[in-house]
Amino acid sequence: MSTATLETPVSPVRFMPVRQTMGSAPVPPLKTLCSTCHLRDLCLPCGMTGSDVERLDSLMFGRRKVKAGQTLYREGDSFLFVYAVRSGTFKSSLTLADGREQVSGFHMAGELMGLDGVAHGKHASSATALEDNEVCAIPYAHLTELAAGNSSMQNLVSRLMSREIVREHSLMMLLGSMNAEERLAAFLLNLSQRLRARGYSAGEFHLRMSRAEIGSYLGMKLETVSRTFSAFQRQHLLEVDKRHIRIIDLDGLTRAFEMRVH
Repeated sequence: MSTATLETPVSPVRFMPVRQTMGSAPVPPLKTLCSTCHLRDLCLPCGMTGSDVERLDSLMFGRRKVKAGQTLYREGDSFLFVYAVRSGTFKSSLTLADGREQVSGFHMAGELMGLDGVAHGKHASSATALEDNEVCAIPYAHLTELAAGNSSMQNLVSRLMSREIVREHSLMMLLGSMNAEERLAAFLLNLSQRLRARGYSAGEFHLRMSRAEIGSYLGMKLETVSRTFSAFQRQHLLEVDKRHIRIIDLDGLTRAFEMRVH
């Protein structure tokens, strides 16, 4: 990642409370609450109903636009917010001892970021926009206040932590037990499933991340990523035009992934 990218400023969180206090400056009302958001089945309210979702609507949270290449938070920054992606795609990454970047995840609409800061009060990774994005910034202190004495909200916070653990375990499986074809097939299938859950095509999509970023995430060299894409084309599993992907044989791609899994 270039120094210029790291130093690109991001606009501050603009809080938009549901209720405005007397004497405060005018604040535009929220256009979308958790209870009415089109991403509610993927984001914070997932699995919650009734008064529990209404309780989420009382959260004072902010909206932030993040342009492509900007960093939302950096490794070592103080942990203050959990971020819900409203639109766009982010990558999370770590800086290795030799200064190289290690991509640790990709995040899209309806997914949460920033929970890596819970343990020590500082973010363990950086989050960078791969396209123009918008996020909801939820103060973690306020979220835990809502959870105090409420079992449903406590379960919500526990579920958020569990998602992070599952993601880490999935990455360990990719890097520890699969060859190059299995890793790339698993990555594309996972991306396809996530896009389908958001109402997009599961068989044709545009990659927001570069080949180098995919390689960093999957523990593969750039040349290996390119060769594996070419191999999938020769096997008539995919059509690839730069970052545009069309899955021709979903069953065949699934078999490539399942070779080692089962």
